[in-house]
Amino acid sequence: MRVHVADHPLITHKLTVLRDQATPSATFRALTEELVTLLAYEATRHVRTHEVTIQTPVAETIGLAISEPRPLIVPILRAGLGMLEGMVKLVPSAEVGFLGMVRDHDTLEPSVYAERLPDHLEGRQCFVLDPMLATGGSLLAAIEFLFERGADDVTAVCILGAPEGLAMIEKATAGRDVTIVLGALDEKLNEKGYIVPGLGDAGDRLYGTVG
Repeated sequence: MRVHVADHPLITHKLTVLRDQATPSATFRALTEELVTLLAYEATRHVRTHEVTIQTPVAETIGLAISEPRPLIVPILRAGLGMLEGMVKLVPSAEVGFLGMVRDHDTLEPSVYAERLPDHLEGRQCFVLDPMLATGGSLLAAIEFLFERGADDVTAVCILGAPEGLAMIEKATAGRDVTIVLGALDEKLNEKGYIVPGLGDAGDRLYGTVG
């Protein structure tokens, strides 16, 4: 598994505002979109391309085009939806699928309650969007779901991550082509499973449902 933690002053600045509990939802949503676009540059560093010949106003030259099958962007509902626009702005030719994940109250195991994806993902590069890599359970379930559909390359883009969740996914995906791109790797999880210092519940803050 490859892990990339972004190291850029603009990313750190935007994260600082996102972490602030006084930041309103409208600002939070706008900054999330901007931040994800910055993270998407790193996430797509190895996107598959092929050479094409074009004619400029001056001469013929060789450039690159994104290869088929096109990349698939998969936000995890609901918080991942807040990251979608930032990713699509950078890769407008990508296709978009959706995964809804829910955790069983008794077993605490995540499961898929809704999905809108191609039946076969052979040869596809998939980009999973999930703001918070905390325990890692939901993200791992999403990654495994995509591999079961035939994906051979999965990249997860997360705003924040915790060492516990990162270690769990690394162990569970050994030998598979998985990349994790983080805006920051925080200190730890608290007793409730929240990332510390974190930014709270990303879904609530994106959609203004903070109590």
